[in-house]
Amino acid sequence: MNLIDVLNNIDSFIWGPPLLVLLVGTGMLFTFKLGFLQITKLPKALKLIFFAENNGNGDISSFGALCTALAATVGTGNIVGVATAIKAGGPGALFWMWLAAFFGMATKYAEGVLAIKYRTKDKNGQISGGPMYYILNGMGEKYKPLAVFFAFSGILVALLGIGTFTQVNAITDAINGSFSINPKITGIILAVLVALVVFGGLQSISKVATKVVPFMSVAYILICLLILGSSYKEIPETFALIVKSAFNHTAAFGGFLGATVSMAIRNGIARGVFSNESGLGSAPIAAAAAKTEWPAEQGLISMTGTFIDSLVICTLTGLSLILSGVWQSDLNGAIMTQAAFASIFPTIGPLFLTISLSLFAFTTILGWSYYGERCFEFLFGVKCINGYRATFVIMVLLGSFLKLEVIWIIADIVNGLMALPNLIALIFLSSVVVAETKLYMNHLNKKEDIKETIEI
Repeated sequence: MNLIDVLNNIDSFIWGPPLLVLLVGTGMLFTFKLGFLQITKLPKALKLIFFAENNGNGDISSFGALCTALAATVGTGNIVGVATAIKAGGPGALFWMWLAAFFGMATKYAEGVLAIKYRTKDKNGQISGGPMYYILNGMGEKYKPLAVFFAFSGILVALLGIGTFTQVNAITDAINGSFSINPKITGIILAVLVALVVFGGLQSISKVATKVVPFMSVAYILICLLILGSSYKEIPETFALIVKSAFNHTAAFGGFLGATVSMAIRNGIARGVFSNESGLGSAPIAAAAAKTEWPAEQGLISMTGTFIDSLVICTLTGLSLILSGVWQSDLNGAIMTQAAFASIFPTIGPLFLTISLSLFAFTTILGWSYYGERCFEFLFGVKCINGYRATFVIMVLLGSFLKLEVIWIIADIVNGLMALPNLIALIFLSSVVVAETKLYMNHLNKKEDIKETIEI
């Protein structure tokens, strides 16, 4: 048995039915407890992205916190992750990605609420928050081992999973494919750029994220819409195929080997979590730094991250792959998505995807450097932060030397380890989330009553 076989066995054990049920089940719990808040309050949440009051304690604006979180989520999961999910699980994987994202919105809301509720400050006066703090401060000191486990897993994800290897590999492969630049050269340049930003801390990361993420997200969405527009008559049939494939075996065709329903479910949910990170516990680390006095307000803003990431960007990527037919080819990963773009825009399509993937992945690296840093600070204090940052940059450099298959397996494993303690904490503190939601909704109702009185 070789290394890949061993890693696959560990991955299958961690991402077995219990964790998948726990991920979706936690989202379902909050969905019902909060009265389908991801539907009823989505318009309010989208409005808050741009019009939040930002009048509370924090290091960055609510929009900055969202962009930092989106910087960490909108990345290879949206381009490479969707492609690998559909390749392994067929079109039906996209359906399970939608399902995970829908319930994941409620989970992400709860994470944002608890992040603000239990945040604190480190010895440098910087905001610290996230699952390790709502486990410790919300559940109690006796649960500190769970908080430590989360923080340790978070560092592993930052250094070995989403934060470095998968992003670096995607960037170096895409640039090598488009410009024939040696991956090792790209890796060195990337490591230098990352170092220039991460040593500036959260403020530096947030400034880059608020400029790059909105621009590239809008540009990517527009290109995908143009691809869908070229085959708009086939869109209804494509949706029917996605739903049908979610519950039926996908027959082998061309280079595609065929996928079972279990493969569609596992790949759809696992890649969905990899992309939007709902339940993983990462986004609340950024949300905790937002300037707000209402936990539920940041919860709503955090919730939009999953909506934008999975129900918009991942959906557009998936539809582009299926409509273009490249999912049935021998291609995989970024090259598969590149082929979908090239089918409509032979010249600029692959070039645009290379630029998009590189920028998305670069900002993901920056976002995860901060997540890992806060986990490191929780375990070891502020004295060795620069040591962590230097280690992170070295791991970015090493990412250009590893193969795709090994990278994704490692990322899946450490993601699962990180999700488990966070999901336990969310369920334990669900009554706190409900109470904070009621407080905020009462606040909004009072504001509305005062506004109506003034108008009269």
